[in-house]
Amino acid sequence: MSLIKRTDRLPFLFDDFFTTDWLGGTENTKRIGFNTPAVNVKETDNDFSVELAAPGLAKEDFNIELDNDVLSVSSETKSEKETKEDDGKYTRKEFAYSSFKRSFTLPETANGQEIKASYENGVLLVTIPKKEEAKVQPKRLIEIS
Repeated sequence: MSLIKRTDRLPFLFDDFFTTDWLGGTENTKRIGFNTPAVNVKETDNDFSVELAAPGLAKEDFNIELDNDVLSVSSETKSEKETKEDDGKYTRKEFAYSSFKRSFTLPETANGQEIKASYENGVLLVTIPKKEEAKVQPKRLIEIS
């Protein structure tokens, strides 16, 4: 078995188009990370946690919005690099653009008013607490009258 490096993006574009779930997620998980950061979603008794792996970005690069129970996390970065030889004969400019957007529909049990986010070590953590009535209630003894 040999390793083959793929240098053209065209086959992946077709693959992304035909295997993407256009209603919110992606089924093409082998390409996650190329343009779209990988996401972990975790539910506990008290909250939901969304971890988004985005190394190399700063917290100022992110935009987090909540609109009609749809949480959207997006980022757009632009950079420019210029290379010039000392004798002035050769000049090259390279532009780099990177953007993504991930959206999540919040369940009715989520408290959209208390969402918090933090960014540390390349991971954006969004914590969405549950409503009080949706939390697991402790067991109690009911008296018979």
